[in-house]
Amino acid sequence: MLFYRHFFPAKPYFQWLNYDISPKPSKSFMNREFSFILTDETFMRYQSFKSLDELKRELARLCPTRIDLGAVYNIRPKDKKMVPSGGLVAVAKEMVFDIDMTDYDEIRTCCSGGDVCLKCWEFMTVALKIIDAALREDFGFKHLLWVYSGRRGIHCWVGDERARVMTNEQRKAIVSYLEVIKGGAQQGKKVKLPNVLHPSLSRSYEIIHDHFENLVFESQGILDAPERWEKMLAIIPDEGVKAQIRTEWEDAPGRDPSQKWEDLKTIIADAIADSPKKKQLLEHIPRDIIFQYTYPRLDEKVSTDIRHLLKSPFCIHPKTGRVCVPIPIETCEDFNPTEPPTVPQLVRELNEYDAKHPPTEDGPKLQDWQKTSLRGHVEVFERFVKGIQEDIRAKKRAEAPKSLDF
Repeated sequence: MLFYRHFFPAKPYFQWLNYDISPKPSKSFMNREFSFILTDETFMRYQSFKSLDELKRELARLCPTRIDLGAVYNIRPKDKKMVPSGGLVAVAKEMVFDIDMTDYDEIRTCCSGGDVCLKCWEFMTVALKIIDAALREDFGFKHLLWVYSGRRGIHCWVGDERARVMTNEQRKAIVSYLEVIKGGAQQGKKVKLPNVLHPSLSRSYEIIHDHFENLVFESQGILDAPERWEKMLAIIPDEGVKAQIRTEWEDAPGRDPSQKWEDLKTIIADAIADSPKKKQLLEHIPRDIIFQYTYPRLDEKVSTDIRHLLKSPFCIHPKTGRVCVPIPIETCEDFNPTEPPTVPQLVRELNEYDAKHPPTEDGPKLQDWQKTSLRGHVEVFERFVKGIQEDIRAKKRAEAPKSLDF
C-alpha cells in the first residue's frame, strides 16, 4: 500500500512505542504486540519486531488493512510458542479508552450504525472533553493522545509511565470512577447519581450542560415527536408527573423544544411543591436526564484488559479509507470526521506539491507526509511524543546522581 511506503510517520511512531530517548530499540518496542488484518481477512496476532526497519518492511510487504496494538510482554510476542502455556505475560500498555458512536444509537436520530455526521459527532466532542479533563485533573496524567478511529468513534491513549504499568484492577477502578451510564436499551433510567455531585461530576455537568440543548433538542430533535420524547419520559419515576408532561407536549407538539423542556422542569417543581415527599424522588430528574443523554459511554472491556487490542493511530480504516489521525484537544470542537485524508487524496496532494516544488540540491528535504494535509496531524502526534520524551529525559537526569553514589 502506498500509504505505508510514503506517508506513514515511522520515526515519531517508533519514538512513541519505544518509550526511550535512545534510537536503539527498547523492550517496550521489541516486546510490543502488533496485530494485522490483511486484504484476504487473514488475522495475524502476536507480531513483534526487532527494529523500526523490520516493521517498515513488513508493513510494505503485507499492506495490512488494519493495524492493532496490544500489550508489551515479558518476551517477544513472536516467541510465544517457545515458552510454556501462560509464559507470555503482559507487563505494560497505555491506559486506553474507546468511545463508539453506535453506543449512542438509542438516543441519536440523525444516523445509526457506522454512519456519522456533524450533528451526532458532537457526542464525541463532549466525551473527549469530559474524559480528558478527568484524566488530567483527577488522576494527574499528562500525556494523552486522542485519535479519530477512522469511521465512527474516538480512542484515547494515555502514555504516562504510571498509566502504562497499571494492573487490570487499577484500570477497572479508573473506569468505574468515570462510568455514569449503566443499563441496556430496555432500561429507562440509566444514571444513579448522588444528590450532591462529586467535584468531577460537577465539572462534567458544566461541560454537558453547555452542549445539551443544541445537541439533544436542535441536532437530534428528541422533543420533536412522541416516539422520541417517550424515551425521555421513561426516565421520570412518577407516573402522574410523566402523564402531565406528556399531555402538555401532546397538546402543542409544534412548540419550541426549549419551551417543552421548561414544561418538564416546571411540572416537576410544582409536583415537589404540592407534595414535599416527592423531592427526593424528583428533584434531580432534569439533571439526570442531561447526564443520560450527553455523558460519555465507555467500552469497559477495551480499557480494563491490558491484553485487549486497539486500532493503531495512523492506520487506514478499511471501510472509509480515512487515516486514523490525532485530534488536538485544544481545537476538538472544530474536528470534522469527514475531513481526515484518504490515500488517493494524499497521493494527489503529493503529486501537486512535487509539481510546484521541483527538488533542488539546497532545497529542504521533506518527507512525503510533510507535503500533504497529513502534516498537521503528524505534528500533533509529534508534540505528544515530545512531551513523553521530555519526561523520560527528566527521569534519567534525576536518576543519574544516584547511579554515581557508592
